[in-house]
Amino acid sequence: MRIELENTFVELRGEQNAIAMAVLDALRASGATVDAVAPVPDILIVSLPLLPDAEFDPAMQLASARASGAAMFSRGSGRILFLVSAAAGMPMRRHAEFSVSMAGVMATVRTMAMQLGPRVLVNALGVGAVGEPLLAGDAAMLGHASVKRPGTVAEVADTALFFCDPLNSYTTGQLLSVDGGWSAGYGRNF
Repeated sequence: MRIELENTFVELRGEQNAIAMAVLDALRASGATVDAVAPVPDILIVSLPLLPDAEFDPAMQLASARASGAAMFSRGSGRILFLVSAAAGMPMRRHAEFSVSMAGVMATVRTMAMQLGPRVLVNALGVGAVGEPLLAGDAAMLGHASVKRPGTVAEVADTALFFCDPLNSYTTGQLLSVDGGWSAGYGRNF
């Protein structure tokens, strides 16, 4: 998948995992300039832990994203995309504390979308069980995903392009989960 991002500056903050790097590669392949020195990026990618981590505290990443959002608002435009665990929208009993922190991130995403609209679009991409070995999610998710397989890094990167596409100008405050149907509740028992 390719979108048109010439003269667009992208910055990544947070985890530099294989999924975040694939998103940057997809944006770069679409013409964006990644990690260039720009006072305020056009697109900010905020990469949070995608594997359960009970100790994760998103406070610093959220404060940084809010500051960038305020600068984008003052400039008159921008996009912020959070890469989060699918647990942001559907808690996992086995990872309660991590689910709580991810849900807090989603509350911030929605609040920022309300505060910064219409100038800045703020969304989240919820990542389920992706990769072999897993780069995101929990192995237990696979038994509850309706497509019955782990997702690929490319599937996540393509979804990120949807949020970053200049033609997508009416989506904000949303979580779109790339999780093979896990969050739909297929036979959940964990």
